[in-house]
Amino acid sequence: MADNLISSYTQEERIKTLIYSDAADACSHVATEIASLIRTRNEAGKATVLGLATGSTPVRLYRELIRMHREEGLSFQNVITFNLDEYYGLSGDHPESYRRFMQDQLFDHVDLKLENTHVPDGLVEREDVFTSCQTYEEAIRAAGGIDIQILGIGRTGHIGFNEPGSDAQTRTRLVTLDSLTRRDAARDFLGEENVPRHAITMGVGTILDARKLYLLAWGEAKAPVLAESVEGEPTDSIPASFLQQHDDCEFCIDLAAAGHLTRVRYPWLVGPVEWTPEMVRKSVVWLAGKVEKPLLKLTDEDYAENGMADLLTEKGSAYNLNIDLFNITQHTITGWPGGKPNADDSSRPERANPFPKRSLILSPEPMDDVYCLGGTMHRLANQGHDVTVAYATSGNLAVPDPDVRRAIELIMEVGQERENQDDIGFARSVEEQLNAKGQFGEDTRDIRHVKGLIRRGEARSSARLLEIPAGQVRFLDLPFYEEGRYRRFKWGDADVSAMVNLLEELKPHQIFATGLGHDPLSVTSICFEVLRAALNECANSEWISDCRIWLYRGPGAEWDTHEIDMAVPLSPDEFEYKIRGIYQHQTQRSQSPSTLRKSGSDSWNLASQLNRSTAETYDDLGLAEYEAIEGFKLWNADKPE
Repeated sequence: MADNLISSYTQEERIKTLIYSDAADACSHVATEIASLIRTRNEAGKATVLGLATGSTPVRLYRELIRMHREEGLSFQNVITFNLDEYYGLSGDHPESYRRFMQDQLFDHVDLKLENTHVPDGLVEREDVFTSCQTYEEAIRAAGGIDIQILGIGRTGHIGFNEPGSDAQTRTRLVTLDSLTRRDAARDFLGEENVPRHAITMGVGTILDARKLYLLAWGEAKAPVLAESVEGEPTDSIPASFLQQHDDCEFCIDLAAAGHLTRVRYPWLVGPVEWTPEMVRKSVVWLAGKVEKPLLKLTDEDYAENGMADLLTEKGSAYNLNIDLFNITQHTITGWPGGKPNADDSSRPERANPFPKRSLILSPEPMDDVYCLGGTMHRLANQGHDVTVAYATSGNLAVPDPDVRRAIELIMEVGQERENQDDIGFARSVEEQLNAKGQFGEDTRDIRHVKGLIRRGEARSSARLLEIPAGQVRFLDLPFYEEGRYRRFKWGDADVSAMVNLLEELKPHQIFATGLGHDPLSVTSICFEVLRAALNECANSEWISDCRIWLYRGPGAEWDTHEIDMAVPLSPDEFEYKIRGIYQHQTQRSQSPSTLRKSGSDSWNLASQLNRSTAETYDDLGLAEYEAIEGFKLWNADKPE
């Protein structure tokens, strides 16, 4: 169900925004609206004109439309489609072209006429691009204009490929892609260097001409820019904000993507709230940051002047509130992430017994583990717990081809020295496959196998630095990943079975996992859903009642302070172990450590900034000063997030 409430809570919002419990519910709503229009037009003998988007965001929508076609007889015979954009320089059969994407995700699965589908031509000669774009606009007008336009939103606020700087009057044209947009596409293209620098896109003005707009957004990564688009002033620095000018536009988003809207992030500023313990903690931590005071120095006036007078009325004086929140926050801090043996655990985040614990670190891809909780892993191992690190996927899709060439050169040289024709033959075969696929082709099974072996070696090297033996490192190689590609994954029974087998073998006392609130088609989210399904299958096992699940936020992010249930401080030495552990994943970097440390753009710098920022926030709240902190949230599978 959508949160449809139009009231004081939505007073900051300039676009109708419907919040759904998950992407599936949102897509069901939009698919129903599209199907209703198609059926009405079909009965009248008229065409329906749809504007379509690509990327992971609309995939669930397209799957629902396919289901409606197969199970409910929804016909696309009279549907005409126009896609938002296409990479310039890619042919329609390129695996990452948007023409190929649409064929794979929708066109090939419904009775849509090929001649009724339109995607910008990515191979038009440069001198003919302007004319080609004008022809695209004319085709839209000739079809009667777009009835329903589907949109996603990029982290730069782009819609289509209308990057920051695009104004509301722009039409279909050739654009240069923003560096962040290209980085976000890097994995699809097996490296940022392979991502096209230009694209052809409908303009913002073209989009605004459509009669109805639906913008879809999933996952916490979209939350900041989505809130700016909905609540901020229209600006060409965030092209999606121009959608405020449309008379019939709906944003259909999930709870995670709604996280920065005022009604979700700061509901006490727009209306009455239920002062649950979670809401009290969230608001008081926010207040301390806003007035730049430690928790124990907040005054009654601070509360009253910042929309929280009713909290004082309900809960008492600032003095009592401050002490309660200080104690709650202080009790999240522990140097014993597995619990401290023979100690009072009544105010500690993790219980003392049993000791040692069987601790399972679940990492969606190699490096997610050390990047997010390398210090905690080192602590658990040093404190005597039985730590197992399990990589759900091989991560082979993120390995650049040059690293494979280096690996096969080594295999070939060793094979020649040992006169091992099998090794030599295998290396030459992989080399031929690399040459045949070229810069943009799809990896063969052999190439992906070698890439997986490379990442296994990096993962083991990183684990050794954190004092986790090689025998405690597992590689699940879940089938959804090995058989799929980014944005096109589908998990199933085989994935869940592999996870169940691991859980039943280890019977862990604590699990560290990530993926909650991420884009539904991301590797992290799918791995979390596989874990969730596996836990459901293990519901009757004795061990599960004594197992706690600690969520880490995921690469590039950290929990907000009010969300942290366990904060593990890291000393300078421990933090250095973590950085060195991250550095072992050499295929995930392209520069020297000194260059990257100065630029602040690589993984260990981002991890450093996040962990140090969390420690600084705790310090600002009046807690002890630490070098860095890794934060975790206790997950209750029965409680909706």
